[in-house]
Amino acid sequence: MVEKRIQPLARDAMAYVLAGGRGSRLKELTDRRAKPAVYFGGKSRIIDFALSNALNSGIRRIGVATQYKAHSLIRHMQRGWNFFRPERNESFDILPASQRVSETQWYEGTADAVYQNIDIIQDYGVEYMVILAGDHIYKMDYENMLQQHVDSGADVTIGCLEVPRMEAVGFGVMHVDKTDRIIDFIEKPADPPGIPDKPEFALASMGIYVFHTKFLIDALRRDAADPNSSKDFGKDIIPYIVKNGRAIAHRFANSCIRSDFEREPYWRDVGTIDAYWQANIDLTAIVPELDIYDKSWPIWTYAEISPPAKFVHDDENRRGSATSSVVAGDCIISGATLNKSLLFTGVRANSYSKLDGAVVLPSVKIGRHAQLKDVVIDHGVIIPEGLVVGEDPILDAKRFRRSEGGICLITQPMIDKLGL
Repeated sequence: MVEKRIQPLARDAMAYVLAGGRGSRLKELTDRRAKPAVYFGGKSRIIDFALSNALNSGIRRIGVATQYKAHSLIRHMQRGWNFFRPERNESFDILPASQRVSETQWYEGTADAVYQNIDIIQDYGVEYMVILAGDHIYKMDYENMLQQHVDSGADVTIGCLEVPRMEAVGFGVMHVDKTDRIIDFIEKPADPPGIPDKPEFALASMGIYVFHTKFLIDALRRDAADPNSSKDFGKDIIPYIVKNGRAIAHRFANSCIRSDFEREPYWRDVGTIDAYWQANIDLTAIVPELDIYDKSWPIWTYAEISPPAKFVHDDENRRGSATSSVVAGDCIISGATLNKSLLFTGVRANSYSKLDGAVVLPSVKIGRHAQLKDVVIDHGVIIPEGLVVGEDPILDAKRFRRSEGGICLITQPMIDKLGL
């Protein structure tokens, strides 16, 4: 008798990605696009990490709820994530706030963004729901989290990071017992509770939740009927379950994906200019903390058809060169010098220009003799000849968006105001 193969739990799960956030702390980078659509890592978008984790985990039903400035995000997903086939029991649904419940109601919160699409979720008949944020950089196998959810008999399982205790003051923190059952959920505590087995660390919420589908739908309907609710997972749904049900913490270290080169679990919220710059520049290290070259866990994205990068000129002071840098396809480094920089597709860096610590988004043109240090340059910007950024903090702050960490964000409207 042939033993029946047990199907992975991920094949009976739906990943629901919340991708409607404004991302206002990224300033002008999110003037035209939602935070999950912001470029990252040379060729990807931020949302590609959550979507790739779902796909690589074996989840074949994915929904993405969008809201603010969604055109760039929707276009990216239509181009890069359109390979799901219904005849293979696969689906990929883009779910804009479309006033389906009320003619006047957009998504009012993260929980409402799921509640308004309950009928679509029910149509697929999945056993489990994996609720994800679409704006973090990390690699994670959700199958491990699903397995813990089932084994523990939890009503909700919450993905958590182990962070030094006093660094957790900006997070939602889980107070757990020795079995990792959550006994209290505290939003941005002044004195975060430690973990019983690691008192110097606290468990911070990653915004990742696993539910049995029926339980989630019941919870969403109860919450929607509460006139005092803000319709949010972190503020309403999760605290209610912690108080009245069984909530379990899942430690990210138990399901993070690491290649042989990655020493520590890697998770980043790239929600500020400084954090965004740093996470991109991290990739230029000899051994980066995040391995995007790991073929066993690929980061899927829309792959443009583009020619290879090219480096030209070999004259004194006019040599196309790059050290400790990441350069995407269709870039031409024409007598320019790059150091510790990351260039997205289609960048043109002209003669005698120097880039040091530069994150350059697609289709940027850098004029001759420009010197740019510690910058983020938005998509399509034309940098004038001879522009110097990164030497005079006071002048930089007058002309561009200068962060607390000294990183200058440069957009085309800022350049246009210079009148150069």
